[in-house]
Amino acid sequence: MRRPRLAVTCGDVAGIGPEIIVRGWSELIRHGEIVVFGDVGWLEKAAARWNPSLRVGTVVQPSAATATPESMPVLQATKQDLHVVRMGEVSAAAGQAAYDFLCRAIHEALAGNVDAIVTAPLHKEGLRAAGLPYPGHTEILAEKTGAARHAMLLWGRGLTVGHVTLHMSLREALDRITKEAIVETTRLVHDMVRRLTDRSAVRLAIAAVNPHASDGGLFGDEERRIVQPAVAAARDEGIPVDGPLPADTLFVRADRGEFDGIVAMYHDQGHIPMKLRCGWDLVNITAGLPIVRTSVAHGTAYDIAGQGVADPASLIAAAQVAGRLVSRSPEGIR
Repeated sequence: MRRPRLAVTCGDVAGIGPEIIVRGWSELIRHGEIVVFGDVGWLEKAAARWNPSLRVGTVVQPSAATATPESMPVLQATKQDLHVVRMGEVSAAAGQAAYDFLCRAIHEALAGNVDAIVTAPLHKEGLRAAGLPYPGHTEILAEKTGAARHAMLLWGRGLTVGHVTLHMSLREALDRITKEAIVETTRLVHDMVRRLTDRSAVRLAIAAVNPHASDGGLFGDEERRIVQPAVAAARDEGIPVDGPLPADTLFVRADRGEFDGIVAMYHDQGHIPMKLRCGWDLVNITAGLPIVRTSVAHGTAYDIAGQGVADPASLIAAAQVAGRLVSRSPEGIR
């Protein structure tokens, strides 16, 4: 069986994307046949600074790519003039280019020309500067692949966390937390945990919305009205799930090995404990798509861009997980 072909997108070139790709190159190519979707000029500059022995070459189609420790195949995936972009600064050109890289990778994945997409970070303000109405990668992927239901998952050190709501204000998120949304996210987490662990029997938990799971209604009634019925509905479908459980103790219990997966209600409820727990080993996975997509679990890091100190560990972990998911998907490696 051939190795999975992975499309690695550059993200926002003003951030650390090009740097972590070239600095992590020798490890990245251990996990698949890599083709980079990005800008040749920016990757050449990055290689010259941080991996001088690496030669950057251009390919027209992913199938033409042959990656080696000394050779990086790049598919030029944007027509933007990126000479105007300055390192560490929000740019409409960089925002549009990051979008272009991703869209071309999605196109190739849907066509079966790559087996998975691994994304370096983009900048949400860069997207907005380019006039693109998306808060991040996940929403672009969902729209372009036609995924009716999707969820951002974080995976690291044996634990998977899915999010019922994502890139929105906390006030808006509370309005979007419904029984149906919780059940759908629970389904997606359940399926992904089984794929990641290759086990049919896994243990899930659903986090409460309110502190102390509302303490019997003292701090809100969302647990009684929304979360408890969602837990019951998931159990009726045969999903082994506990909850609602107070988030502050739930993550401690999961860290001790009591659960394989958690359904978090909003962005920070899942992200903060997972980033503290896993550090650079953390991987972002989009569940519910017809393609495999993984990503770094950090941002563009404008504050350190260009300094040569960016850690490629999360990108390398994302490539490893992408290869694992491809090998365990129903379609396998096409």
